[in-house]
Amino acid sequence: MRITSRTRVLGGLALIGTSALVLAGCAAAPEAPTETAIAVDFLPCMVSDAGGFDDKSFNQLGFEGITEAATEIGVEAITVESASDSDYAPNIQNLVDQGCNLIVTVGFALSAATLEAAAANPDIEFALIDDAADGDFDGTVDFPNTKPIVFNTAQAAFLVGYAAASYSKSGIVATWGGLPFPTVSIFSDGFAQGVAYYNEQNATAVTVLGWDAANPDAYAVTGGFEANDVAKTTAQNFIDQGADVLLPVGGPIYQSALAAITDSGKDIALLGVDADLFETDPNTQDVILTSILKGIKTATYDVVIAAAGGDFSNAPYIGTLENEGVGYAPFHNFESKVAADLAGKLEEIKAAIIAGDIPVASYLG
Repeated sequence: MRITSRTRVLGGLALIGTSALVLAGCAAAPEAPTETAIAVDFLPCMVSDAGGFDDKSFNQLGFEGITEAATEIGVEAITVESASDSDYAPNIQNLVDQGCNLIVTVGFALSAATLEAAAANPDIEFALIDDAADGDFDGTVDFPNTKPIVFNTAQAAFLVGYAAASYSKSGIVATWGGLPFPTVSIFSDGFAQGVAYYNEQNATAVTVLGWDAANPDAYAVTGGFEANDVAKTTAQNFIDQGADVLLPVGGPIYQSALAAITDSGKDIALLGVDADLFETDPNTQDVILTSILKGIKTATYDVVIAAAGGDFSNAPYIGTLENEGVGYAPFHNFESKVAADLAGKLEEIKAAIIAGDIPVASYLG
């Protein structure tokens, strides 16, 4: 465990939501209250998953969001990194003991520990990024003091799948994940749907390796989110099968894919998730085609500011293309390498998805 910032603010303000809502009842990001409504004695805190706050992706975006919100409130957030899953419960308890008013946990892997803490501490608010906070699977948020922050990334991944199929020269693309959680596989599922749509519209037969919607149990996974030999071998296997566009889903595992691309000496494009890897990791700039974006930073910021202003609710935040909670990054250095009409076509498809004219299936509906 490493505490990256520590400030104790006296006189914590406990704010409790009052109703549990069905996840399908999507809530837009809350509007930030005026500065005068923000409680000066409000202490926001955060626990990372095992990827750490410097993963240039998922955890980093959450850290940036809470840091920006804390600065606006006029306090310093307490942020604690987890080295492994055994740290989750102790790290959360550490923040409870320090008097945190809102504890944000980053990632579905922290779900069980977060829900246990929420049940034991009804006077503390919790926000859980990338999990429905529905431990009993009855379709509702378990506790009034727990807010899910989730993202329908299948919609954005659909667009990136279309772009990948358009770009591929070999007619083979690949996607895989760290672990087979719904918040991971949703990327690969949406990606494959986008490739299928490209094939349908252009009479092509681009193949997707690593994901088959008809057999989700066969999803290719590395067994974790670490950049290691297993993650690199997984990427290399897809390269050996002819894939020239790679979508690894799971924080640092993209670094292993990048290493495999470099070692191969082949012209292979990489796709990022969560953050724009072109911006967060300059090492990717020669190979990154685009990234599937999650608005984790903005969602975290909005939830913290709302809670500090007394407007905490357990109504789920669901990021979509319509509310700009998900999206895709620019083509950057690949701008001249993609089809001239691709950007315009993606905007047309995006509008059709928002309008409901092009359905994109996901576990979020």
